[in-house]
Amino acid sequence: MKIKVDRKVCAGHALCAAKAPDVYTLDDDGYCNSDGMTVPPGKEEQAIFGAAYCPERAIVLFDAAGKEIR
Repeated sequence: MKIKVDRKVCAGHALCAAKAPDVYTLDDDGYCNSDGMTVPPGKEEQAIFGAAYCPERAIVLFDAAGKEIR
């Protein structure tokens, strides 16, 4: 599973990292910097949970075949 973060849409609420700290990381300004990262094995549910809490819906997840999950 891959993470795509639209940095133009991310407002820095940091809810993704608060809900799934093992998956999402923040830059020094508090914005999600997990764009392009692969979700660690066994953390897929956390990735989905954290992405669901993004108020701007700036996070999209893709499966191994490149199909959008959320």
